[in-house]
Amino acid sequence: MITDVPGIKIGHYTDATNITGCTVILCPLNTMASCDVRGSSPGSRELALLAPDKQMQEIHAILLSGGSAFGLGAANGVMKYLVENGIGYKTPWAIVPIVPGAIIFDLNIGSSSIFPTQENAYQACTAASKKFEQGSVGAGTGAVVGKWSGFPNAMKGGVGSASVSVGDVIVGAIAVVNAVGDIVNNDGSILAGAMEEGKFLGETNRLHHFNNENLLTRNTNTTLVVVATNARFSKVDTHRIAQRAHDGMSRAIIPCHTTFDGDVTFALSCGDKKAPIDLVAEMGAEATGEAIRNAVKFAKGRGGVHGISK
Repeated sequence: MITDVPGIKIGHYTDATNITGCTVILCPLNTMASCDVRGSSPGSRELALLAPDKQMQEIHAILLSGGSAFGLGAANGVMKYLVENGIGYKTPWAIVPIVPGAIIFDLNIGSSSIFPTQENAYQACTAASKKFEQGSVGAGTGAVVGKWSGFPNAMKGGVGSASVSVGDVIVGAIAVVNAVGDIVNNDGSILAGAMEEGKFLGETNRLHHFNNENLLTRNTNTTLVVVATNARFSKVDTHRIAQRAHDGMSRAIIPCHTTFDGDVTFALSCGDKKAPIDLVAEMGAEATGEAIRNAVKFAKGRGGVHGISK
């Protein structure tokens, strides 16, 4: 999983009753980061700081959360945890942790008035470790996929992770999958998505069903991905890895990057190994695709939406 990359830890907070939650990625010291936004409806915090031309050269954690824009406030709990542990950007006056974040919309499956708080994110930090659960947990608790044919035909999404190694270079990914599109295997067959009477609608007449925009606008959707490597890159090259992670997203989700998705990818360079940028970028795309597939493979039904896992 992504924690195969040394120093990365993952923590979840899961509210199974209200069907929401958050996931924290704690980074090792001297982690370089960047991001790339392809979705048209993103919800985010501190992403401008990650642009290749911006001065900041380190981050300390990433928050992925449910709760739509309400969930962005949970990042303050991550900052509180980091300050208590002496982690952050050191100024002459205070330690300031750099915690970018992004959210999914899950207010349509559980409670529309309950969302992750800073206390919940703090709990996720204290629970963070190399071992973590996949599926309908954390930020993926309320995630749903295959909504292009309407919510009643959708299936459960979630959190998934995967890693790829070439020699001593490791690239891992974690994904929160709450997509309009279907999730597909490497061979193009549908793994999870819009289903009616036991059949995947995307196997036939996909464009006919997708033409109904009224169905799409009733739901808000996003896939969030964090790719990490133990190889060392500049901020510009780290940004290129974030860009290429979208290749993996488009291989695993059809359709991807729609008007109704808020897709965001983060890339973390947190080691000292040397490797060609294109090798690591392709490893990141492969890990992203597998992480997305694992998110639905481990997802359990919640809120009347059925999942693959029992």
